[in-house]
Amino acid sequence: MTFTIRGTPIGWLTIFIAVLASMGGFLFGWDTGQISGLIEMDDFKERFAQGPPGEKDWNVWIEGVIVSLLSVGTAIGVMCGAPIADWLGRRWAMTVECVVFSIGVIIQVTSFTAWYQVAIGRLVTGLGVGALSAAVPLYQSETVPRQVRGALVGTYQLFITFGILLAYCTNIGTRDYNNSGQWRVPIALGIFFAAILGVGILFCPESPRWLAARGRNEEAYRACAAVRGAKYGDGNPWVEAEYQDIIAAVKRDEHLGQASWIECFHRPNKTLYRTLLGMALQAGQQLTGANYFFYFGVSIFRSTGLSDSFVTQIILGAVNFFCTFLGLYNMERFGRRKPLVFGALWMSFWLFVFAIAGIVGGPTEDEISPGVGKLLIVAACLFILGYASTWAPGIWIFVGETFSLRTRARQAALATLSNWTWNFLIGFFSSPIASDIHFAYGFVFAGCNLANAVIAYFFVYETADLSLEAIDDMYNDPTCKPWKSSDWVPAGYESRDQIKNKDEGQAAEVGEWSKSPSAIPGEQEKNKANPLQVA
Repeated sequence: MTFTIRGTPIGWLTIFIAVLASMGGFLFGWDTGQISGLIEMDDFKERFAQGPPGEKDWNVWIEGVIVSLLSVGTAIGVMCGAPIADWLGRRWAMTVECVVFSIGVIIQVTSFTAWYQVAIGRLVTGLGVGALSAAVPLYQSETVPRQVRGALVGTYQLFITFGILLAYCTNIGTRDYNNSGQWRVPIALGIFFAAILGVGILFCPESPRWLAARGRNEEAYRACAAVRGAKYGDGNPWVEAEYQDIIAAVKRDEHLGQASWIECFHRPNKTLYRTLLGMALQAGQQLTGANYFFYFGVSIFRSTGLSDSFVTQIILGAVNFFCTFLGLYNMERFGRRKPLVFGALWMSFWLFVFAIAGIVGGPTEDEISPGVGKLLIVAACLFILGYASTWAPGIWIFVGETFSLRTRARQAALATLSNWTWNFLIGFFSSPIASDIHFAYGFVFAGCNLANAVIAYFFVYETADLSLEAIDDMYNDPTCKPWKSSDWVPAGYESRDQIKNKDEGQAAEVGEWSKSPSAIPGEQEKNKANPLQVA
């Protein structure tokens, strides 16, 4: 079954692949969202917090360790994820990583009074989540057609927000349990969600680019056909064109051998440029300040005069989730650069409002009036609107489509390592910093967002509507500057609009070419030639 976007056939399998693989993002969101509520639950605090029975409360450093060790695990996991994804393939790598995640969940739910066992369990789940964060965007960007790549790769971020929201809702549903089910149930549910991804992904096709890079050309062609909803060997022009682009890119790199980590820092082909830019943007995504609210939202709004701070977090989570749909639209409608620039400026403004309102309304959280508390929540919601509709999906799309085929897995891993490193730093240090400077912490993130806007304007290239191979060519064009990259087009085109509007005309031209027996796998097999061999 197929449907059409911009005159281009897309198979329903494409949607299924994007949604299922995005469960890797859901697992991260689930762990991120649940911990802010768990540390406020009575049974969890009584078992793992410090102080005399009945009066226990968190030492800010131990709280930081429990919250942030997930990010330590993800930082390690993402570095393992790249070679695993290259070795086993994108699909089997995700299955193995779901098993690792589940082991971490088991460690957590079998804890009784040792806070460090919970922390170790979060470390292990982080290994799985981090490795998934390397494999999932790669698999999505390498598999889905370019006409829907931005929106479908962005579903990874959408599912992060969905995981956060569902974790908030689960926390509020279990917090009134009078036993350890308060926190064991939300944690244990992670195994169920991991099983959906770990088992389901094995029924999807492997990345055609990964297959072609290993000489498995016939399987690569079948994968291209599957996501287009086409039959194998029927000469579908879209399948033929995409397959030929993949083979050409593979042949261009095959004489270079296996890429090493050090090659990610080589200057030729703007490899170093792209590696450092990816790391800077992933760090910038964390330094927007979003996870400050997601990790510590319950604590931040506990004393603002609102009746239920758990409900406040659900409001923030719902804004984050539903505004991510706007983000998917923005990335397709306005490209990549403009949303990143204007989104950073929008977030900076509302963080200034948040910080000023907090400082004027009272130097500490305990002195905030109900009126100021409501203003804080409005500012936080409008900040999250900007984050969810720009930087949240935009950076994962950047990682999925910017790097060249040969070094893509390793460069994506290094960029994502930067994300998890800063995620850890924010998770670990936010509690003690906020306890000292309180709402002035918002000024730090507001300044970081101003820096993000500058980086996005001067260094990010516009990649919308281009194939992964054309994106690589754009970066290698010495005449193309980031702020003018929206006008860059592959040979044979005059504008990006022409790429979008003339897809049907291109299909007709490719259709004539594809009638050649040498381009159709079925004919090659009849002629007993090497399947899908390209001269």
